[in-house]
Amino acid sequence: MPGRFSVLLRVGLGGLIGLMLVGLLAGCGFRLRGEASLPFSTISLSASEATTFGSALRRAIIAGTSTKVVDNPADAEVRFDVLSETREQEILTIDGSGQVVEYTLWYRFRFRLHDGKGREFIEPTTISLKRTITVNSNTQLANDPEVTQLYRDMQQDMAQQIIRRLEAVHPDVKKPT
Repeated sequence: MPGRFSVLLRVGLGGLIGLMLVGLLAGCGFRLRGEASLPFSTISLSASEATTFGSALRRAIIAGTSTKVVDNPADAEVRFDVLSETREQEILTIDGSGQVVEYTLWYRFRFRLHDGKGREFIEPTTISLKRTITVNSNTQLANDPEVTQLYRDMQQDMAQQIIRRLEAVHPDVKKPT
């Protein structure tokens, strides 16, 4: 009988802790991202679907919004233009023997959003993301799969940041000229 009681006590405590965690998450305002509500029904992307970022952005729009991605810019309500996309590596730390210990990886993306008729909804904007990576002096950074994965993660983050910026656009508001 004592063994059965301890099992029930553990299960009960585990359930109580789980309920407390759910309560804490609900109390702090946490909620799942859900579907973004973009203020336009169609968009064309100059980001090629063949690139990692282009496919990430396209997937984020298709899966996370009700906006339709169209191939022909003339058929789109708004046009998303990629102005530049750069990756950089910057030495952050060197050890006593002159070997690089840490790098900062930068991913910078410049874009704009317009209607193709002279109205800019998002003027040319640059978003920069960075990650720090510790390296083994025996490997080449350029060939490191971890670096490749970090850049992919940054591209996914960038796509989500852009979705949030697109969500904040107000196409019906006229800007003073």
